[in-house]
Amino acid sequence: MQSMDLHVHTTYSDGANSPEEMILAAIEIGLSTIGFSDHSYMDFDESWCMQKDQIDNYRREIRALGEKYKDQIRVLCGIEQDYDTKDPAEGFDYVIGSVHCLKCGDIWFSVDHTKEMLQEFVERYFNGDYYAMAEAYFKKVADVAAKTGASIIGHLDLITKFNEPTPLFDEQHPRYRAAWQAAVDALLPYDVPFEINFGAISRGYRTTPYPAPEIRRYIYEHGGRFILSSDSHNTGTIAFGFDGL
Repeated sequence: MQSMDLHVHTTYSDGANSPEEMILAAIEIGLSTIGFSDHSYMDFDESWCMQKDQIDNYRREIRALGEKYKDQIRVLCGIEQDYDTKDPAEGFDYVIGSVHCLKCGDIWFSVDHTKEMLQEFVERYFNGDYYAMAEAYFKKVADVAAKTGASIIGHLDLITKFNEPTPLFDEQHPRYRAAWQAAVDALLPYDVPFEINFGAISRGYRTTPYPAPEIRRYIYEHGGRFILSSDSHNTGTIAFGFDGL
């Protein structure tokens, strides 16, 4: 099993447990390194991200806990920097660059909130064309490393979260494949790892991790690198899935 997990959320954003509780759980399962990556501040939707006035406290607490538990585990302070966050990611050990949202006119929409909301959004703003939505999404993904300063590329194909068991769109469609391939081709020159993210499996949405096997093969065949990530939001899912891949 990979002995580190760098995609972990806490009560500073949308996680269920405190940083110390997550560290103790990581020690219990024998990890050598845990990295915290709470969501960057989003001024258009504060419901699932760190509050702006808490970011300094987050850094301080993680640093203090790293010192407290330094003889048992290495603790890193990172951030999941969303493409649409305005403030740069500074003062962190690493940055997971992710895209969660699309904007149509004045409307912001999270692509991974619920299946029903995604369907309504695509019907209303893309005239039911899921491939147009995918093209808009992957256009942002293609630029995520440059925009966020990412040292890890987060859940590349997040828009497939609700594509099991009844698909909303065909992942073999030429337009969809062209969209993700263009994004991967744009990201490969940055030489940062793509995460294999088990978060949707642990939460019961998918049976395979992000990105899809075909995308992982393409990345591998074109010289890309990977890192395993649980995208854990509670103590019970740290390093989830790492043994099975």
